[in-house]
Amino acid sequence: MRRLILGILVALAGFGASVRADEKPVRIGVTAGPVAQVVQFAAGLAKERGQRVEVVEFTDWVTPNEAVNTGDLDANLFQHGAFLAIQNARRGTALVQVDPVGLIAPVGLFSKKVRSLDAVPVGASAAIPNEPLNGARGLRLLEKAGLITLAPGKGLSVSRFDIVANPKKLDIVELDPAQLYRSLDDVTLAMVNLTYLLAAGGDPNTALLVDRAADDHFVLRFVARQDRKDDPRLRRFVETFKAPEVKAFIETKLPGFVPAWPGV
Repeated sequence: MRRLILGILVALAGFGASVRADEKPVRIGVTAGPVAQVVQFAAGLAKERGQRVEVVEFTDWVTPNEAVNTGDLDANLFQHGAFLAIQNARRGTALVQVDPVGLIAPVGLFSKKVRSLDAVPVGASAAIPNEPLNGARGLRLLEKAGLITLAPGKGLSVSRFDIVANPKKLDIVELDPAQLYRSLDDVTLAMVNLTYLLAAGGDPNTALLVDRAADDHFVLRFVARQDRKDDPRLRRFVETFKAPEVKAFIETKLPGFVPAWPGV
């Protein structure tokens, strides 16, 4: 009798897994590079748990939101809340963060010309992103490094026109975020997002200064349409993403990245 009950339980467990596997797969958009790697890993773990997940990679920061808004994707993971707010305002969308789960992609100051912040010469060139939000983050990092002083009270709306002290007479160069790592052959230093750094084969340990601040504005989180954020398939995958195996993958395979969700 005990064997019969055990056999029934095993059969039921297998039946439950097959039902989940037969569900419509949840489709997640990501940007190519480290974020794609961790979502692909989580998708593999989800498959072991009986859920199909399709990961769709993009090379820009606009199309993933458009695909979610049109319903081609169930969600995406590539952006922080500050960026999402700007995109919603600009494009008339109303996308929302799904859950307080995600990861922090730090930014850092890197250089191939100097080995320390003290060695930055007068008249040095400093490259930052050419879009307002991350450009502001770059300026704040330069201020944290003691290289410039910004007008107070501007927050993430600060621009290079708000530099009130520039003792090194830095030449601020604004470039596409994806080009900042490559610009290190030409500029003295640059703010580079570790997403691009790792994808290009760079070493995060060579940073002159790294900002790993767990500021809620800068946590990359899953984003979906309001009417899809509670989709059981999406919620199940988000729970899988919180698994210890995913945390370990981030910490061992993505140097500098930080898992960010309650309990980690």
